[in-house]
Amino acid sequence: MKLVFIVYNTAYYVYNFRRPLIRRLKALGYEVHVAAPLDEYAGRLETEEGVAFHETGLDGKGLSPVSDLAYCLGLARLYGRLKPFAVLHYTIKPNIYGSIAARIAGVPAIDNVTGLGAVFSKESPLQVLVRVLYRLALSHVHRVFFQNPDDQALFLRYRLVRQEACGLLPGSGVDTEYFAPRQRTGAPGFTFLLAARLLVEKGVGDYATAARIVKAERPDARFLLAGDHDPNDAHMVPRADLDGWLADGTVEWLGRVEDIRDTIAQADCVVLPSRYREGVPRSLLEAASMGKPLIASDSVGTREPVEQGVNGYLCRPGDPSDLARLMLALLAMPSEGLSAMGAASREKMRREFEEKIVLDAYEEALSGLAYP
Repeated sequence: MKLVFIVYNTAYYVYNFRRPLIRRLKALGYEVHVAAPLDEYAGRLETEEGVAFHETGLDGKGLSPVSDLAYCLGLARLYGRLKPFAVLHYTIKPNIYGSIAARIAGVPAIDNVTGLGAVFSKESPLQVLVRVLYRLALSHVHRVFFQNPDDQALFLRYRLVRQEACGLLPGSGVDTEYFAPRQRTGAPGFTFLLAARLLVEKGVGDYATAARIVKAERPDARFLLAGDHDPNDAHMVPRADLDGWLADGTVEWLGRVEDIRDTIAQADCVVLPSRYREGVPRSLLEAASMGKPLIASDSVGTREPVEQGVNGYLCRPGDPSDLARLMLALLAMPSEGLSAMGAASREKMRREFEEKIVLDAYEEALSGLAYP
């Protein structure tokens, strides 16, 4: 039985977003292993999905060359010992150091650029270094999947990847049967939802500022916020800001939500005013699949699920006043118009973002590998 590794920066993300891929791979006859830092989802992957889990020493946020070298060499030893048929990498450090490790071990790699974040938002010495590392890492990778055309174009412009190795995916795709429309639930009043980690660059502060502007005209509007706040992550919105929004009723914070469908069902519109380069955010795909209008930044990745004026609106990144203007436009829209936008969202997901497209692409990429 051929062994395939899935390598990620957290077991949480594998469990929540890559189980359909695990199941497809197992149905095709592959033995699936997962390599990631240990968290509470590692055991669930083993017991519920029947995969073997390997703990890695990845420091996802750190900049220590020593730590990154140790991570790379650890993966090279793991790949060399188990001799997988292929390794599937996701997120920045697994893509870079995992691909270098795969080359050392002589193992084919398939990478997925899930977004470039803040590093590629502006020119900096760190961006130059990351480009050098990407060029080194991706030079012998079998396939590099991109989740939006902007990221693919950037990598080609800087010659970080070979044209023939590129593949373009509709984000991570969405299971439109699982994320199906539901009867609206929750309290009355037009309800907006932002579902994301509470990072500054996700536009969480812009969402709260826009909420205050909107509430001045429409105090009945509700603003839900779903996502983790990690006090040890310097990129999170300050806890004092979050506490202030909660104290004055600007937002309602739900924390981490286990089944986001229940929360999406409470919303009339889902919002993501991200300030940095996303892949294609799953929160938008899942909400659109459930028939919700969207408001998202007119930026890399976030613009992909939105057709301006058809299933939602695009706002200027980092501009809470523009975001508030679009929120008020939705609040003023007749129910028939909102329903039409929601229907257009679901139709777009079924037409362009169905999860099967992504799974088929991985199946095709693996089938193109030469047997060892």
